[in-house]
Amino acid sequence: MTTPILLTPGPLTTSARTRQAMLLDWGSWDERFNQLTASVCEQLLAIIDGAHSHHCVPLQGSGTFAVEAAIGTLVPRDGKVLVLINGAYGKRLAKICEVLGRDFSTFETAEDAPTTAADVDRLLHADQAITHVALIHCETSTGILNPLAQIARVVKQHGKRLIVDAMSSFGALPIDAREVPFDALIAASGKCLEGVPGMGFVFADKQALAAAEGNCHSLALDLFDQHAYMARTGQWRFTPPTHVVAALHEALLQYAEEGGLHARHQRYARNCQALLQGMADLGLRSFLPAAIQAPIIVTFHAPQDSRYRFKDFYERVKARGFILYPGKLTQVDTFRVGCIGDVDQAQMRAAVTAIADALHAMHIPLPSIGTPA
Repeated sequence: MTTPILLTPGPLTTSARTRQAMLLDWGSWDERFNQLTASVCEQLLAIIDGAHSHHCVPLQGSGTFAVEAAIGTLVPRDGKVLVLINGAYGKRLAKICEVLGRDFSTFETAEDAPTTAADVDRLLHADQAITHVALIHCETSTGILNPLAQIARVVKQHGKRLIVDAMSSFGALPIDAREVPFDALIAASGKCLEGVPGMGFVFADKQALAAAEGNCHSLALDLFDQHAYMARTGQWRFTPPTHVVAALHEALLQYAEEGGLHARHQRYARNCQALLQGMADLGLRSFLPAAIQAPIIVTFHAPQDSRYRFKDFYERVKARGFILYPGKLTQVDTFRVGCIGDVDQAQMRAAVTAIADALHAMHIPLPSIGTPA
C-alpha cells in the first residue's frame, strides 16, 4: 500500500531521512542524547535570533501541552489574560485559561477578520487589569494570518506581556525576537519544521521565566522547573520523546540544507499558489482573501450540491493518495488543504486533480462547485 501524502497542518508528510532517524534507540540520560537535545534547542533559538533574550524550553507532548505550560508558568495566578480570537485555537487558549483558573477576557472577530493593533490598543486602554495578551499568529482553523509585529508593539507600549501561539507559522514565517517583543512564543516539532509530532517548545523570555517560580499549576508542565533542571543536568526531568527529538534534529539539518526560513517560506508559498490556482480553475473558492491568507493551510468552501458529503469526499481523495482536513468553521461548510510538509508544487497540482476526480466520481459537476467571489 502506498503511503498517502498528508495535506494537513501537522502531522504532515515527512522525508525519508527524518523517518530513518527514528530507527535508532536512545538512552534518555545518555550524554549523546543530551547533546542532541541541546543542539535542537540551539538551532531552534537561531531561527528567531533569540539566544540572547530567550530560553528554548522543550516539553513532551503536542503543541497544546506547550501552550498550557506557557500560560500556567508565565501568567501569575493573579494575572489577567486578554485572549484574541478568530478561530478554534484562540477559543482553545481561552479554555486553557478557564481550566487553569487564570482571569481572562476575550476579544473575538469573525473567522475571516484579523485582530488589529488598534483593537488591542483600545482594549488595553479600557482594562488596566490585563497583564498578558495571548495571540494566535496563524489560526490553523482557517489559515488566517494575524499581524504579530504590530500587535506586539502595542502590547509593549502598554507595558503588558505577550504570549504567542506560533504553532503553524514558526519556521516558515519570519519572527525576529530582536524586533518582536514577547514573553513566550510557542511551537511544536510536527509543523513547519517537518519533524514528527510529540514535542512542543516554548521560547521564554529569560527574565520572565526567572520570575515564574511557583506560578505553575502542574508539575509536568512547569517550564521554570523544566528549564532549571535541564540547565543544571543537561537532561529532561521526565522520560523524553527520544525518537521525536532525533527526528527533529534530522529535520533541522534538512531545514538548513534547504536554505532555512526563507527557502521554506518560498516553497510553501509556491505550494499555496499552485493549490489556489488549481482550485480556482475547478470553481472552488477559498474562504480567505489573499491578503490575509498564510501559505500554511487553505480553507475552501464545500461544493453547494446535495450529493456532497465530506466523509465520502475525503475517502475518495484518500484513495487517490492524498489526505485532507475537515473544515473547522462553525457557520460555513468547508474543508481544508495544507501546503506544508515534504511536498512540492507538482504534488499540490496532483492533489487538485485528485479532488476533481473525487468530485466527478460523486456526480458533482464541476461547473456547479460554487461561483468564484
